[in-house]
Amino acid sequence: MGRNLLALLIGFSILLGGSPAWASPLEQRLELWPNWTLPAPLSRPASRDDLIYPQWFQGRWQVESVDLDALDQPALTHEARFISDSQNRLVGDRAFNAHAIGRALLGEQLLRVEDDPKSSNRQMAQLTGDRRLETTVTGRQQLSPNTDTFLADELVLQILHAPGPPRLSQVETLSRYQRCGLEICAEQWQGIFPPPGENLRDTIKASHHYQLRFTPLPASAPST
Repeated sequence: MGRNLLALLIGFSILLGGSPAWASPLEQRLELWPNWTLPAPLSRPASRDDLIYPQWFQGRWQVESVDLDALDQPALTHEARFISDSQNRLVGDRAFNAHAIGRALLGEQLLRVEDDPKSSNRQMAQLTGDRRLETTVTGRQQLSPNTDTFLADELVLQILHAPGPPRLSQVETLSRYQRCGLEICAEQWQGIFPPPGENLRDTIKASHHYQLRFTPLPASAPST
């Protein structure tokens, strides 16, 4: 009851053009879960903008992801890698990470994943059956409220190119990461929305809530 009242008060405050002094836009977004709508309070990234991670993400990790809405299902396990880009910023190795997650989910149906050389925000995944999944980041926001916590929110447009008309959807993923000793603990809240342009204000069609744990792989352990 208290959580619902807090979400109502935050929504009313936003409608009045204000926001609680203690809450960032990402924290407000989290409090509204799962009653998300679009447009979201995210900035549209330029072609070379990327999600910049804290230095404690450096290296290679084994990631275990549990769907909190389907605890009877086995955890999904894959690798993730974070590297320095040409501007010495720590970023996710997007093609590597997307391929690792895709193989864990789809197995041999995923053939390869390629980054767009002209944009840090666009990827193309080649699937069996002459199918291609085009993914473009259309909105992004990030926040480091303290040295051991990192929040990131990305909205992506997905287009599945297959025989017949292309299928479009929008997926927003809000993540909260925290240092847990040598590991990283995380939660993710994900909302799936209809294609853009169908309504003036899109409402969430499906939602997912995940718990993740990043364990450093050999030679990648961060310093304490």
